[in-house]
Amino acid sequence: MPWLSLLRPGDWLVAVGGALLCAVSFPLAWQGGRAEKAVVRRGGEVFAELDLSRNRRIEVPGPLGTTVVAVEKGRVRVVSDPGPHQYCVRQGWLERAGQIAICAPNEVSVQIAGGREAYDSLSY
Repeated sequence: MPWLSLLRPGDWLVAVGGALLCAVSFPLAWQGGRAEKAVVRRGGEVFAELDLSRNRRIEVPGPLGTTVVAVEKGRVRVVSDPGPHQYCVRQGWLERAGQIAICAPNEVSVQIAGGREAYDSLSY
């Protein structure tokens, strides 16, 4: 590679410094806030706010039936939902601030709230 002979020590210093800066800033930029509570909504209204430090299971009535939400070990998930596609159940455990599981047919959603969300907005 003939172009390597054109690089000077300062060029290598800038390249290594840039790589280190990227490596250090990447985890900091994508880190969400500490999860504090789960907000369960039914029909757009807040149904319950669940403390993530207490293990519990609640049933949320909706137009299609009952959605079951569980909190364990500082995380939350939708255990069962009467919706046809089960997308919110497949979402799995929610652990970071800003994560959400939406059971659209049953009009139920579960969102993690914390000090700082991992992103400002969502778009399709």
